[in-house]
Amino acid sequence: MELSLFFQILLLLPHLIMALGSRDPESTSMAAADQLSLDYYARTCQNFEAIVDRKIKYWVSRDYTLAASLIRLHFHDCAVRGCDGSILLNHWGSERRAKASETLRGFEVIDDIKAEVEKKCPKTVFCADILTAAARDATVKIGGPFWENKYGRKDGRMSLAKEVDLVPAGHENVTYLIEFFQSRGLSLLDLVVLSGSHTIGRCTCDAIQQRLYNFNGTGKPDPSIDARYLNFLRRKCQWATEVVELDATTPTTFDSMYYKNLEKKMGLLLTDQLLYSDSRTSPVVKALATQPMLFHQQFALSMVNLANSPVLTGNEGEMRTNCNFVNP
Repeated sequence: MELSLFFQILLLLPHLIMALGSRDPESTSMAAADQLSLDYYARTCQNFEAIVDRKIKYWVSRDYTLAASLIRLHFHDCAVRGCDGSILLNHWGSERRAKASETLRGFEVIDDIKAEVEKKCPKTVFCADILTAAARDATVKIGGPFWENKYGRKDGRMSLAKEVDLVPAGHENVTYLIEFFQSRGLSLLDLVVLSGSHTIGRCTCDAIQQRLYNFNGTGKPDPSIDARYLNFLRRKCQWATEVVELDATTPTTFDSMYYKNLEKKMGLLLTDQLLYSDSRTSPVVKALATQPMLFHQQFALSMVNLANSPVLTGNEGEMRTNCNFVNP
């Protein structure tokens, strides 16, 4: 076992080095992230994190699926214009109104937190920070790791539906995924680790219909799907509007089973399964499948990387008093 672990760490080393080297400290996004602070609200809103924690506990205790939804909402926010709360803007032509955003959930949770924060600390806390904190606390509430968040990321004033089309939707190849993440200042390691958030959550059956029945126009299912899993999915997804768990084994537990499922050809989305078959990402998948603590530790680090790339600080952005609309 010791020897096996040694080789797994050796396999991970190139990706760990890439993760460290992918963030240029002279870049604009890193310069902005350097202006964030752990004690940003220490004097102006000391109870900010306590409010978020209490509200997340309330909502997730009533609907555990909201935890995965909040993590996904945070990713979709950061993936377009950076972590600026632009996904929360609710107007015609915004990211939130895009077709690809129709299955996003958790907006009411952010609104609830914002309302409470405004009562305690008026015109002080950014919506982008609320979403960042909510994603962290949602992860913790379902058994995931805790990490310290830096705050001070301002709210963006622009949100365009057409830009959502660039966000991976589950059918892209690994090259696209790697390039997309790198364009956001994230590494290949971040890609594989953050994909592990699919250890919880659900997906609409519409997203996998082609894999089940007409893969690449062949009229046949995707041959990379395990036969028994394929039969299960076909029974589960008789209607495109149905939902199916991203992790068929432990769907309500934050663990590394997602990676073990990939080894068994039980990745729900094409992008999931390709992480195991692609030579650039498979070594990381295999290491994380056998080292649960490694996944937890790296997930925390990758979520910090996600939340910091890129952000608005200084004279950029604003502090929205209502997360749904820019200030008048």
